[in-house]
Formats: sequence, C-alpha cells, structure tokens
Amino acid sequence: MRENATIDWTIREDVRAKLRVTVRRLLRQYGYPPDMEALATETVLQQAELIADELTD
Repeated sequence: MRENATIDWTIREDVRAKLRVTVRRLLRQYGYPPDMEALATETVLQQAELIADELTD
C-alpha cells in the first residue's frame, strides 16, 4: 500500500480504484474467500486512510 499510495490518493477516485485492484489481487493471491473480498478491501482502505492521517500530523 505504501509503495502505491500517491500524495492525493485519499481524494482522487481513480487512484483509489487502482489501490482497490491491488488489494483484491493480493487477497486472491493469498487465498482470501471471494465472498468476503469487498468488505476486506474497504477495511484495508480505511486503515490506510488512518495511517495516512497519522503520518501527516
């Protein structure tokens, strides 16, 4: 996530979409259940937003 996050990733939807694709790809790679994929993806993005907020403070 840190490697793919850009400065404005919390604002621009196209950058967020790219991060979602990366997260989904990683979940599939490690055998995460497909029916839980959407919830896990949103959870990861929310956690990344919290980390980004902490890094900027």
